[in-house]
Amino acid sequence: MHKTMWDNPTVMLIAKFILYVFLIGVAILQIFPLVWLFLFSLKNNQEVFNLPPLALPETPRWENYVTVWTQGNIGQYFFNSVLVTGSAVLLTIITASLVTFAITRMRWKLSKPVLGLFMVGLMIPVHSTLIPLFNFFLNVNLMDHLLAIILTYTAFNMPLTIMILLGFYNTLPREIEEAAIMDGCSINRLFFQIILPMTAPVVATTAIINMIYNWNEFVFVQTFISSDNLKTLTVGIQNFVGQYSTDWGAIGATLMISIIPILIAFFILSNRIVEGITAGSVKG
Repeated sequence: MHKTMWDNPTVMLIAKFILYVFLIGVAILQIFPLVWLFLFSLKNNQEVFNLPPLALPETPRWENYVTVWTQGNIGQYFFNSVLVTGSAVLLTIITASLVTFAITRMRWKLSKPVLGLFMVGLMIPVHSTLIPLFNFFLNVNLMDHLLAIILTYTAFNMPLTIMILLGFYNTLPREIEEAAIMDGCSINRLFFQIILPMTAPVVATTAIINMIYNWNEFVFVQTFISSDNLKTLTVGIQNFVGQYSTDWGAIGATLMISIIPILIAFFILSNRIVEGITAGSVKG
């Protein structure tokens, strides 16, 4: 049998070495912004502008974190972000799962037009909806209310969530549903006790995607929320930007606090995310 150069152990070792060096370089590029932001959050205004980006501050200003939490109302903003993000993610996943279940597992005439209607939502620019949504929430007395943000996030995340769920739902064996129905299982029990647990990997994928979008969103909160005690972290950062002076260290500390929950969620759900992305790619 003819041997190729890839059968040579030395060549394979060199190839692995090059691959690992490349991956390490990519990892360093990914980590660099986090390291820069962490060092940025420990500096005062003079050090921010006079020291190199990765230089250590002369005296780490840990009090920046204490200041933003106690004096900058960051604790309230953090709570609002958690409440809005968690509620919107939960509502989006449950609603999108119900829609996907109805479209893929049930037979009815309008299933394809309804799916097409949801997919049209992917083509609607977010900013083009600001004025209609503003008027709508104003008429139903939901302006300056967190429910307006939760409903908006849910609506805009539905099309993408459904699209991700579709591939996975199409791979689920129908024999499980048939056996459950033969045993007297209702549609509600079939969905919540059998189908939904089986879709845990792809649900984790959609959860982290929705979480990142909801947590970092700025425009809707800035437009629909005016009360300071209802603002989220992304909007609350503006408190440290003044007309004549800006506390850059406090802004860095706030940004660092804001990304920690997303990093923790990503590390916890990373395996599930990979499973969810690959699960729907192979049928059977």
